Amino acid sequence: MRELDAAGITDARLRASYARARALHAAHGRTYFLATLLLPAWKRPYVHALYGFARHADDIVDDLDSELSAAERAEALRGWGDRFLTALRDGVSADTGDAELTGAVGTPADGVSVLPATVDTIRRFALDPDHFRAFLTSMTMDLTVTGYPTWEDLLVYMHGSAAVIGLQMVPVLEPVDDSALAYARDLGLAFQLANFIRDVGEDLRRGRVYLPATSLDLFGVSREHLAAGVVDGPVRRLLAFEISRARELFRAAEPGIRLLHPTSRDCMRTAFVLYRAILDEVERADYRVLERRVSVSTPRRLAVAGPALVRATREHRRHRGGAQISARPPR
Repeated sequence: MRELDAAGITDARLRASYARARALHAAHGRTYFLATLLLPAWKRPYVHALYGFARHADDIVDDLDSELSAAERAEALRGWGDRFLTALRDGVSADTGDAELTGAVGTPADGVSVLPATVDTIRRFALDPDHFRAFLTSMTMDLTVTGYPTWEDLLVYMHGSAAVIGLQMVPVLEPVDDSALAYARDLGLAFQLANFIRDVGEDLRRGRVYLPATSLDLFGVSREHLAAGVVDGPVRRLLAFEISRARELFRAAEPGIRLLHPTSRDCMRTAFVLYRAILDEVERADYRVLERRVSVSTPRRLAVAGPALVRATREHRRHRGGAQISARPPR
């Protein structure tokens, strides 16, 4: 695969792990995957690895086809997370032997796990292990917590489920200034809140509400009200309120895009525009998100990504010499 060659990833088992992560990304993260294609080829495998790690954990928690109980899911997530953290602590990766990793809970029948690629990415970019611990903590919360009293309470969950994702990504995207980290946190929150607004009905069917109870109370909306599936005035006002909150997060995060390396800006700008467009689509659908899932249309995705691809290609050519240095594995 050209991306792996460009990244200097040569070990066969490690390449298979990165390929597994890429397949998960392509199948489940359409908007994010499309934006990732605007990065130089050598950066893409690392983004796929981070996405694959998050997606696999989410699948353990939320696989609707699984017959596992909440307690069994919690045990599966704990075991998988412990194996990951042990591998990270001990420096295990696919090129040094990872028998524990390939036995991870939920590993596909062919034995290929996303964890070796994740560990390799963390080591190459010296990512903070605490970001991954926080993520696993939030995934564990999903197994027992069904709602959040206040916005501040929800932010505790979102720190691990969204903010740290932005923080993980920054080193891969090559910041030109350390202040990019604060903007990345806000962008992670903005992306997730947009998803929460779009997925109110879907999340409710899983027994969860990710809009703060204080917001529901403010507009006279109860969980039972939402479960009835009727989008009336109070529900519209509730969703409009949360959309305004999400747009403020997008506004706060936007300046951070310019603090990334030029070869990363078109990727993040495209993701920014398309995730923010989710809010437009919810409004265009008259807030009818309780019984269906709105999405940004393919023509609109292509209209945003097409010009960005032209710009990104130009930047990649200008900065081609830096890839070999940045892609070196750690010593």
